Amino acid sequence: MKVVLQRVSGARVDIEGKTVGEIGAGLLLLVGVGHEDTERDAAWMAEKIAGLRIFEDDGGKMNLSVKETGGAILSVSQFTLFGDTRKGRRPNFMGAARPEAASALYDQFNEMLREAGLTVETGSFGAMMDVTLTNDGPVTLILDTKE
Repeated sequence: MKVVLQRVSGARVDIEGKTVGEIGAGLLLLVGVGHEDTERDAAWMAEKIAGLRIFEDDGGKMNLSVKETGGAILSVSQFTLFGDTRKGRRPNFMGAARPEAASALYDQFNEMLREAGLTVETGSFGAMMDVTLTNDGPVTLILDTKE
């Protein structure tokens, strides 16, 4: 499972001009599910993200988690994170899970974040989406359960 995590002051997802998910301060997650990923990977990722201390405390140090700041999460499915560009000019997406399996694990992952006490908004799995964000910092991290 791969996630590109961005600390944001705001983010939203639109589909065909209609907003389907929107948050204020918090985290935008671009979530890719690989064909070898399991519920254990989703649990590890959810726990890591919920506790990741990347928000500033009163002293200006990155010492607080999204949960501690009252921030929200906007989670967007993104199979292209598994694009292999080592050969040729067209990415190979063979590492991405089939849509049925990816959708189920993506939903479980989001539910695990909710169970951790976080507010989670989402896009729509498999849809063409317009993602708008204001990166705060900027702070951008790449998390991978296989590394």
